[in-house]
Amino acid sequence: MKAEPKPKPGMKAQAGNGQPQWMERGFTILLGLFLGLSLIKFGNPVVMEKYVTPPTNIYEFLFAPWPAAWGYWLCALIFIIGMALAATTLKKEIVAGWRSIRWWWVGVLPLAWLGWEIVAATKSIDAKASGATVIHFATCVACFYVGLLAIGRVKQLGWLWLGVLGGLAWVLVSGLQQHFGGLEESRRYFFLYIYPNMQTPPPPEYLKKITSSRIFGTLFYPNSLAGVILLLLPGSLAVIWSRRKQFTPGARGLLMGILGLAALGCLYWSGSKAGWLLMLVLVFVGALVLPLKRQLKLALVMSVFVIGLAGFFVKYSGFFKKGATSVVARFDYWQAALQTTKANPVFGTGPGTFGLSYAKIKRPESEMAMIAHNDYIQQASDSGIVGFLLYTGFIAACLIITCRLNDLREDWIKLGIWLGVLGWALQSVVEFGLYIPALAWPGFCLLGWLLAQALESHRQESAGSVGCAPQK
Repeated sequence: MKAEPKPKPGMKAQAGNGQPQWMERGFTILLGLFLGLSLIKFGNPVVMEKYVTPPTNIYEFLFAPWPAAWGYWLCALIFIIGMALAATTLKKEIVAGWRSIRWWWVGVLPLAWLGWEIVAATKSIDAKASGATVIHFATCVACFYVGLLAIGRVKQLGWLWLGVLGGLAWVLVSGLQQHFGGLEESRRYFFLYIYPNMQTPPPPEYLKKITSSRIFGTLFYPNSLAGVILLLLPGSLAVIWSRRKQFTPGARGLLMGILGLAALGCLYWSGSKAGWLLMLVLVFVGALVLPLKRQLKLALVMSVFVIGLAGFFVKYSGFFKKGATSVVARFDYWQAALQTTKANPVFGTGPGTFGLSYAKIKRPESEMAMIAHNDYIQQASDSGIVGFLLYTGFIAACLIITCRLNDLREDWIKLGIWLGVLGWALQSVVEFGLYIPALAWPGFCLLGWLLAQALESHRQESAGSVGCAPQK
């Protein structure tokens, strides 16, 4: 095996993709700050963007949500810088190397999905709502390609996670502060000073949130907070544990304990039933993947499931006695979405228009909703069967390929990030994480990074097997 050439005096260290190391590191930090900021400032669904106004003072700038348009401009800047950094490798590594991989088409699916969304928007029953939704979808796709091309060759995401951990910590502290008195104070302030002066009545979902005792952090509502925890907690714990040079085992254990307890406390006080059950699923899947002894796996899984399910039924026994009204409501939304799909199978009613179509066909006693609480079914309702197949196929293919080709047993960071993306994708069956920038932008970016790692690993293995083949 040939020895690597030593850098000449005066040469700058190069990153794995041929870029100077400081450029790669600087962009990774910048991207992490953007994703962390999205957790804090862009937690509202894009279909309700009209209720988010630009801040008018320093207090609102720091503590109130920002309009999604601000995030679009920030993401555009990130995308331009990322693609400029990736341009040096596009021809040499991506085009030349990945075109021989049979899974390369997965990287094209987001563009196909976005293209179909644009086509469906031209047939929309509300051009303004569809236009805003398509812009958000384009930002999601941009985040995916930033993860795939700009940071796809970065093996360790510690620098990225500086910003992500900062944003996640802000979200959790906000949630804990709400539980320990802040929510009551916010409710009193809203009804005394904000609600009487509102020109447009707030949506029923917001009033329900503000009058509830369930915490939501910086997100739109409690289940969205649970979605952030599902998406980012596994990867955050893995990144902290990987910092062996910076912290002792005891310090790492302490940091993981603090973060884990804060996140699980927020998950519990959010009252998200699906979030609690999905966290148990992630623990189960993670235990199956980890290289542990069978007896230890069995003990871990059984203890987590017994304690988790016992806590679930104790916490939510009253919910089932009342008839599980939110579950019934979701089935009503899904039935309406399927009915709309049947009536508009090709183009749907337009991206982001479920609320308008649902208002026309819902039963009088049913609760109004702007979103179907199932991202996959809403794709069918909003953009037809083609939109449903492209989006669902993209998510499913990425999860399967990144699980098969990545060495999840050997790399705990990849495993943690993959589990988080899996939790985000599963929660989309009962929620609307695709329409919340704070969930969709990090989810798409991390999915792109996982796919890049998987394809690069497969490319290297294929090149190695060819190089080692016996010559005739």
